[in-house]
Amino acid sequence: MRLRQAALHAALAAGGLLMLFPFVWMLLTSFKGLHQMLNDPLAWLPNPWRPQNYPDALAKMPFGRAYWNSLYIAVVNVALTLLTSAMAAYAFARIRFRGSGALFVLFLATQMVPTQVTVVPLYLMLSSFGWIDSHLSLIVPTIANPFAVFLLRQFIRAVPVELEEAARIDGAGRWTIFWRIVLPNIRPGLGALGIIVFLTSWNSYFFPLIFLNSPEMATLPLLLSQFAGEHQAVDYGLVLAASAVCVVPTLIAFLIGQRKIINSMAASGLGGR
Repeated sequence: MRLRQAALHAALAAGGLLMLFPFVWMLLTSFKGLHQMLNDPLAWLPNPWRPQNYPDALAKMPFGRAYWNSLYIAVVNVALTLLTSAMAAYAFARIRFRGSGALFVLFLATQMVPTQVTVVPLYLMLSSFGWIDSHLSLIVPTIANPFAVFLLRQFIRAVPVELEEAARIDGAGRWTIFWRIVLPNIRPGLGALGIIVFLTSWNSYFFPLIFLNSPEMATLPLLLSQFAGEHQAVDYGLVLAASAVCVVPTLIAFLIGQRKIINSMAASGLGGR
């Protein structure tokens, strides 16, 4: 039994190191000069170390504006997604009406539709609203999130109904029960979902590429792609230095919330009754 556990831990550790390798390679390469990259691209350690890549990379493109764009879009997406998803999840979990089950299944089925199928009608719709080259095009379509509704619905179904019945006896209405009973009891799910939505929004590249045109509206992933493509001879040291700076918020968010994410995924599969 111990030998099996040791083998399992060794395999997991090897897999973890394998997944960590690209990140470590990116950090080390961000300190390499262009000369070393061209003459010895397989070298593991920089020779010499070139920390000047970081200020040079930040001076090349308007990363400050792109950082702000990505940050506030991600924060707004998190706030709106948590609010709308929690309300929809509460309705599906607690309010019974004719066709509620079929409507929930239909809502979840939209997850099976590839993004590429809906991007053209979505573009035409946003264009008719005048939202092309606007951050509204990256915020409003994300409000309806089937995965978020499903996840929070599972957490809400795990909340004892007796708590709501006691509050109803005391004269509380639906809104009072939702704000004062349900939301405080699903805070772990809200926290994990907020981190997932933040990471998804921060790393989004496809929709900013389609809907944004102006450099001042660009998000970080979009700016990085332009940074890498504007030089005939790409200085990968500068590109990876910029990438390392851009990945810091997502790394911090994941390190802070990894336990909540894992626990919420486990709870979402066991919470229904």
